[in-house]
Amino acid sequence: MLLAAVLVVATCGILYELVVGTLASYLLGNSALHFSLTIGGFMTAMGLGSWAARAVRGDALVWFVGVELAVGLLGGMSAAVLYAAFTYTPFVHLAMGAVILGIGALVGLEIPLVTRLLGGPGRISASELKDTVAGVLAVDYLGALVASLAFPFVLLPVLGVVRTAFVTGFVNLVVVVFCLRAFRRELGQRRRALWAATALVALPLAAGAVGADKLASVFEAKLYRDPVVYAEQSTYQRIVLTASGGDLRLYLDGGLQFSTKDEHRYHEALVHPPMALAQRRERVLVLGGGDGLAVREILGWPEVRSVTLVDLDPAVTRLARAHAALREANEGALEDPRVEIIHDDAGAFLARPGDPYDVVIVDLPDPNHESLAKLYSRPFYERLRGRLGVGGTVAVQSTSPTFAREAYWSIVATAEAAGLHPEPYHLYVPSFGDWGFFVGSTHAVRPGRYRLPPAVAPRVMTPAAFRTARFFDGDASRIPVEVSTLDDPAVLRYYQQGWARWE
Repeated sequence: MLLAAVLVVATCGILYELVVGTLASYLLGNSALHFSLTIGGFMTAMGLGSWAARAVRGDALVWFVGVELAVGLLGGMSAAVLYAAFTYTPFVHLAMGAVILGIGALVGLEIPLVTRLLGGPGRISASELKDTVAGVLAVDYLGALVASLAFPFVLLPVLGVVRTAFVTGFVNLVVVVFCLRAFRRELGQRRRALWAATALVALPLAAGAVGADKLASVFEAKLYRDPVVYAEQSTYQRIVLTASGGDLRLYLDGGLQFSTKDEHRYHEALVHPPMALAQRRERVLVLGGGDGLAVREILGWPEVRSVTLVDLDPAVTRLARAHAALREANEGALEDPRVEIIHDDAGAFLARPGDPYDVVIVDLPDPNHESLAKLYSRPFYERLRGRLGVGGTVAVQSTSPTFAREAYWSIVATAEAAGLHPEPYHLYVPSFGDWGFFVGSTHAVRPGRYRLPPAVAPRVMTPAAFRTARFFDGDASRIPVEVSTLDDPAVLRYYQQGWARWE
């Protein structure tokens, strides 16, 4: 039975690690950095906890129960503590370090204490102890597997990060209850005090688990300038809609995706140049853009017969079809019979054989972490080039040439190295600032051929506006930069350095 308890506590320990790493990445960005700090900090603290177990004197069972109470309380409160520190104080990194070290040290105490319990008088012989230790470690590692599968596929999308932490704390208390019942004789009169302590720890965990949504919404409301009208934790990201005075805004993992006050400027700039410069416009592919706003612009072109929208997260496309205000903004584009929605990774979709497209629109989030940086790499653009039909064109949103100058020109240089013949251009979008794009093809595009049919009447991206958009001021003009690859994602480095200068 103690081995079963080891499996449970090991699972809880990894879950706390995942909670902290996920929340730190969401709140602070740079997932590689913060997951590295989280993992390294936890492992170091666990080592310190194991080392400190040598100094433990007295009843190992009482110590084990006390450790489980402490780790359940601290781990259960961890997400709320980090949220509060980020929202109300400038000390979120300090809070993160304290949580990591505290939980890690307590988790590090668990295995030595369990080993001491198993090797206690009347339990196993000294000759059996080595096999028992091996079993404890095996079960401990199995718990890591359970946690790593349960967190992204079940706990995070179903419970959210805050409630997951509180529920995990309760699971630690289940182990405590098991110990109090299974070892009632060994504990004797001390059981009463331990039951009372368990009840005291259970109260805040229960309150937090029940009120997790309200608690998260209170913290989240402080992160956005407008009231939050919708929030969801999907398998892939945190989805938030805010609204105020007719301005609907979508945020994914805290990053602004659009404002209905000016999204037409962005989406007209993204869609109309490649549509106007393509030889044909019958088959269109959209990578990303699950909000349906780019699709809305595409469907305005009378030649369009089919649009394939590839977006990783079904929660985004579902929201775009179901939320009244968002559906109004995209004009019901995702319900159009010409639109096919595929939920897949853009890179994986391009890697599979398929028919060519006349126009490809790449409306992906900025390359602010590794999983997105691969979608701005040379291999990605080479695959993209392979899916263009004769005379086909592609347009890519490419971050800001002003705020992230090196990243923007790295994207252009990478597309160039992949044989896409990019033509860079940019436009001012009030919600974002100066924003960059490129339109490319397997041959050199001819910007002078930018013409619009009578049915397409953009508010911004007219032929005259496109001519102006192709000129860059001196501090945003092209500079020598590296090509971004899978092995060396230069665009990620440039992006982080560029935006850091403006923080």
